[in-house]
Amino acid sequence: MAQTQGAYYVPHGSHWPIVGSFGLIGTVVGAGMWLNEADAGKGIMLVGLGLLVIMMAGWFGSVVRESLAGLYNKQVDVSFRMGMMWFIFSEVMFFAAFFGALFYARTFSVPWLGGEGHGALTNLYLWPQYSAAWPTNGPQDIGGAFSTMSPWGIPLLNTLLLLSSGVTITIAHHALRAGHRGRLLVFLALTVLLGVVFLGFQAHEYAEAYEHLNLTLGSGIYGSTFFMLTGFHGLHVTLGAIILAVMWFRCAKGHFTRDNHFAFEAAAWYWHFVDVVWVCLFVFVYIL
Repeated sequence: MAQTQGAYYVPHGSHWPIVGSFGLIGTVVGAGMWLNEADAGKGIMLVGLGLLVIMMAGWFGSVVRESLAGLYNKQVDVSFRMGMMWFIFSEVMFFAAFFGALFYARTFSVPWLGGEGHGALTNLYLWPQYSAAWPTNGPQDIGGAFSTMSPWGIPLLNTLLLLSSGVTITIAHHALRAGHRGRLLVFLALTVLLGVVFLGFQAHEYAEAYEHLNLTLGSGIYGSTFFMLTGFHGLHVTLGAIILAVMWFRCAKGHFTRDNHFAFEAAAWYWHFVDVVWVCLFVFVYIL
């Protein structure tokens, strides 16, 4: 059994790390095999993903049971908070890499290909007909001509949805701290609903881009950065909505108290991070 010795928590032996390791190996190896058109690749990847889902459900379930049993102390709470902070920092760096790629391509690579600065000879001998402009699909017109997504339609609506969800999750948090269980459940459910609606509109936007604008993942540097940034953000919204839905069920079962609800706080931190990333996306990808 897990136990607390002095100021430090000593967990019991767990099989979940090895299950997660097999899940990661299966997912990565299967994905690689699938990309290389191996027949068994897709199946192996799906098995790996299934193991990861089982691992997360089981491991988090163990943590929840230990928390409800009162096995955690202040030191464990501090460890959880530091872990979540570092996790969000890693996510910030993850998106910073993609924003950096967008900045580098737009500010340096495209002008060089157009003949500016050190790219004069490159333009003269390789791409003399290329005129630097953004958005672009590159000197070879990869993917054909395309149109960009207007920021004042679905993107603006999605921005309002996510900003509203930031308000609702904050109201839910204050309701939890005040002990208003009914208000907590209502506004937490609204937050999940706003996230789901956001994803629905984004799916519609992708369909519009592919079917009517010819804006695809293969539309050169603009298409690849557009879908990588918005797609990974959509994945984070999906994960965040799932996490908040789990928090709703835990709140409904009375798992949290006014002073002991870090799991809810961690979910709220993550959701606010998702909001901030989308605001940056809206400004630098859609408007500029």
